[in-house]
Amino acid sequence: MSFLARPAMASLAARAMQRLTALADRRIASSLLGRYPEYPGNTRELTVPTSFGPARAVVYLPGTDAATAPGPAPDPPVHVNFHGGGYVLPPIQLDDPLCRFLAAEAGVAVVNVDYVVAPQHPFPAPPRQAYEIVRWVAGHGAEHGWDGDRLTVGGQSAGGGLAAAVARQALEAGDDEAPSIALQVLHYPPLDLATDARDKRAAIARPMLRPWMADVFDSAYVPDPRRRTDPLVSPAHPSDTADLTGIAPAFVVTAEYDLLRAEGVRYAGRLREAGALLDHYDVPGADHGYDQKDAETARGVYALIAAHVRRATTPGPGNTPRENQP
Repeated sequence: MSFLARPAMASLAARAMQRLTALADRRIASSLLGRYPEYPGNTRELTVPTSFGPARAVVYLPGTDAATAPGPAPDPPVHVNFHGGGYVLPPIQLDDPLCRFLAAEAGVAVVNVDYVVAPQHPFPAPPRQAYEIVRWVAGHGAEHGWDGDRLTVGGQSAGGGLAAAVARQALEAGDDEAPSIALQVLHYPPLDLATDARDKRAAIARPMLRPWMADVFDSAYVPDPRRRTDPLVSPAHPSDTADLTGIAPAFVVTAEYDLLRAEGVRYAGRLREAGALLDHYDVPGADHGYDQKDAETARGVYALIAAHVRRATTPGPGNTPRENQP
C-alpha cells in the first residue's frame, strides 16, 4: 500500500487538495463562463433538503419563444447534473458550459448539484444523497418550473459514477416512489474503484489521471478497500454480476486516452446485455477531462449528449436501445 493510500493520509491530502484547488477552480471557472457565448444562461439557485444536510443547486432554465407558443408554455423536462472531482473536489462551477449548452440545446431545466464530498462525507453519503436529490427533483417540479416525470440524470467523471449509482438505486428500489429516469448520461466515469489504478492501462504513457491521484481520491472516498466492490462504487468490477434488466437507458461516453476507458467500455457492455445501452461514444484523441481545455471537441460531445437528452424526454417512438460501438 502506498503512503497516500492509507486512509488517514488520504484524508489529509484530500483536504489539502480542496484548499489548494479552490482558487484554481475559480480562475478556471471564470474562463469557462465565457465559453459558448451564444448560450448566455438563465440561472437561479435553490436548496434541496436531504438527510445529509441541505444541498445547494444551480438551476439552468431553457429559453422560450413566446411568439410561437400560444398560451402558457408547458414545463420543460429536467436533467440532474453531478459534477466531477474524484468524489473529493466540489467544482460545481466547472460544469457551467455543459449546463448552459444542455438547457439551450436539449430544452431542459438543468439542476447542477453541489453534493457532499469526501473525506468529510465518505461513501455511502454521496450516492445516497444524490439519489435523494433526484427523488426530490422528480417530486417537486410543479413548484419549481420543470416536469419531474420527464427526468434524466448525468455527470462527468465522479459525477458520472454518481449518475450510475442513482440509476442503480432506482432499479433496486422497486417501488412507486423510485424516480422514473428516462436516461443516464455517463461521461468518462470511474466505475471500478476496486481495481488498483496501477493495474489499469491507458493508451498513452502519461495520461491525465495518475495512480497517486487514485490513492487519494479512492481512499478518502471509500477508506475500507473491502467496500470498493459495492455496486454503487464499482459496477464495472467483475464481482458485480447482478441482472441490470430494467435499469435506466444509458449513453456512455469514454475518452480514447483515459485511464478509466476500459471500465467504461466494460460497463457499456453490461448495459448492452441488459438491453439498456442506447449509445456508446469513444472520444478520439481525448484524455480524461478533455472538455475543460478543448472547447470544440467538447461542443461536439455536448451536442451528442443534448440530442440524447432531448430524445429521451420527448414523447414518441425512437428511444429504443441501439448499439454504436467506437
